[in-house]
Amino acid sequence: MAGQLKEVRNRIKSIQNSQQITKAMKMVSAAKLRRAQDAILQMRPYAKKLQELLSNIVSNSDGEAGMSLAAERPVEKVLLIVITSDRGLAGAYNTNIIKLAKQTIKDQYPSQFAKGNVTIWSIGKKGYEHFQKNNFKVADTYKDIFLQLSFLNVQACAQAAVKGFQNKEFDTVQIVYSEFKNAATQRFVLEKFLPIPKVVNKDGSKAKKNDFIFEPDKEELIAELMPKILNTQLYKAVLDANASEHGARMTAMDKASDNANELLKSLRLSYNRARQAAITTELTEIVSGAAALQG
Repeated sequence: MAGQLKEVRNRIKSIQNSQQITKAMKMVSAAKLRRAQDAILQMRPYAKKLQELLSNIVSNSDGEAGMSLAAERPVEKVLLIVITSDRGLAGAYNTNIIKLAKQTIKDQYPSQFAKGNVTIWSIGKKGYEHFQKNNFKVADTYKDIFLQLSFLNVQACAQAAVKGFQNKEFDTVQIVYSEFKNAATQRFVLEKFLPIPKVVNKDGSKAKKNDFIFEPDKEELIAELMPKILNTQLYKAVLDANASEHGARMTAMDKASDNANELLKSLRLSYNRARQAAITTELTEIVSGAAALQG
């Protein structure tokens, strides 16, 4: 009985220590989430408007020079930019992103994958480790971006993707990431990066042509704008993923703390019952011994 009580006490102490860690991690993630949330909420309207502008220009410039980044061609070589986190303990966050990437390959690019023409650039170590372990064609060039998250580091990735598309190393580039909604909710997204998508109506028909006035020269403006808007688009996706990661981790640590509380209640109840049983047994033995001596 004494050994059983000691075992329960050790388990209670172990869970209390774990609970202190989960509470501390929740507080750290909450502080990081506030900064990350401010960053993405400030960036999102700007990036959205730039993307709409770019899509409108592409839709109204069919067949014109300087539109190489919007050129549709048969898809033989595919690049997926998969944005995960560097660390775990974020619930199913990384698992869902990796699952979406693999499902995309299975559904949309099975023949290209069979030929070895699907390349993955992983932003974040968790995605890189998974794809490398499972023998995917994955590059480690950009896996450490979250160690020093900045526009310049993300821009290098975007520019490399643009260059690869222009050199026909890739026929399509897509981004797989988590779009931040709130601390408890993320939306896992597959977003087309290149070729630049055109604006279409809800029924799938071509959108109405807009009457743009270009100043300075149209080709010069497009050549200048396109790479910058694409840099912003990828940076927005990385900021979304960063906020989503901290939100997912904060939620996971909160649930872990709650689960620890439930487990502690159960263990303390078991401990008290065992202790009461031990006391009752000792009292019974004392009374029996006293009665035997009197007899």
